[in-house]
Amino acid sequence: MATLPIEVPAQTADRRRGPSRFDGAWLRYALRRLLIFFAVLWVAASLNFFLPRLVSGKDPVRSRLGSVAATGASTSGIEEVVAAYQAKFGLNDPLWQQYLRYLQDVASFDFGYSLANYPARVTDLIGAALPWTMTLLFTSTIIAFVLGTLAGALLGWGRRPPWLDYLFMPFLTLSAIPYYLLGLVLVYLLAFRTGAFPLTGGYDPGATPGFTPGFVLDALHHSLLPASSIILAQVGFWALGMRGMMVMVEGEDFMTYAEARGIPPRTIFLRYGLRNALLPQATSLALSLGTIVSQAVLVEVVFGYPGIGTLLYRAITGFDYFLIYGVVLLVVLIIALTTLILDLVYPLLDPRIAYQRR
Repeated sequence: MATLPIEVPAQTADRRRGPSRFDGAWLRYALRRLLIFFAVLWVAASLNFFLPRLVSGKDPVRSRLGSVAATGASTSGIEEVVAAYQAKFGLNDPLWQQYLRYLQDVASFDFGYSLANYPARVTDLIGAALPWTMTLLFTSTIIAFVLGTLAGALLGWGRRPPWLDYLFMPFLTLSAIPYYLLGLVLVYLLAFRTGAFPLTGGYDPGATPGFTPGFVLDALHHSLLPASSIILAQVGFWALGMRGMMVMVEGEDFMTYAEARGIPPRTIFLRYGLRNALLPQATSLALSLGTIVSQAVLVEVVFGYPGIGTLLYRAITGFDYFLIYGVVLLVVLIIALTTLILDLVYPLLDPRIAYQRR
C-alpha cells in the first residue's frame, strides 16, 4: 500500500529543529536588559548619594574631628580644619553640584579620597579589601551550592537509603539560622573556648601579606571559621530547594519512560533527574546573590575579616561618604551584572528558552 506524504506545518518543523536561541529577538531583549541594567545602576547611585546625608544629618568632617577631640586631643583651630577639609572635598558646594560631580566620578569609577583614611583613595581601599571578600564569598558559596545541590538531589530521589535523611537533617535545621549568628556561635565554641582558631582578623598581627606558603596557610587558618558559618547556613537552603525540584522532576513522564526502558538508576538520576532539576537552582543562585552578599558582609564584621564588609562598617560608623559610595555601588554592580549575565545566557542552560514574541 502506498503511503501518503504528510505535510508538516512550518511552525512544527521549526519547533522540531529547535528554537534559534540567539536571534534578532534575543538581541532586542538583550538591549532592553542593558537599558534596565544602567537604569538600576543610576537609581542605586542616586540613592547611594542621598540616603547617607538624609539619615546621618551630620557633617562627616566635623563628626570625625569631634570623635578625635573626644579622645582628649586639642580642639584649637578645629573650625579652620573643618573649613579646609570642606573646601578640599567640595562639601560646602550646593547639593546639586555635589550630585553632578558624584555622577561624573561614578561613571569614571573615581570616588576620590577617603574622609576617614585621608590621603588614601577609595579605589585603593576597595582594591585591598575586595580579594579577601571575593575569595571568602565565592569559595564558600560554590562549596555550599555544590554540597547542598547534591544533598537535595539525593534527598528527593525515591531510591535513596533511609539513613541519608538522618544524616542531612542537622544541616537543614541550620539553614534557618542567619550567617552572623552562626558565626558568633562558632567564635564562642571553636575560638574562645578551645582556642583552636583565631578570634578575629584575616592573618596574624605583624604578618606581611604576600603569596608565600606561610602567609597563605595563615590566611586559610583565619578564614576557616567565617567560611564554615557561610557554608553551614547555605547547605540546608540549597538542599531544600533542590529536594523540591527533584521530587517534581521524578514525577515527570520522561522519568517514568526512562525507568520503563530499563535505563540504570544511576544514569536516570544524573542525566535525567539532576540535570533537569538544576535549572531552577541556577536561577535561584543569581536571585539570592543579594541576600548572600549582605549576610556575608555581617559575617566579616563579626570575625573582623579584612574584607568589603568590615570596610563598609568602618565607613558607616565614620561617616565616610565617599567610601560608602564606592562600596555600596560595587556591591550593587556585582549583583546587577551577575543577574544580567545569567539572564542572557539562560538559553544555553535550557534549550527550551527562546526570547521571541508569540
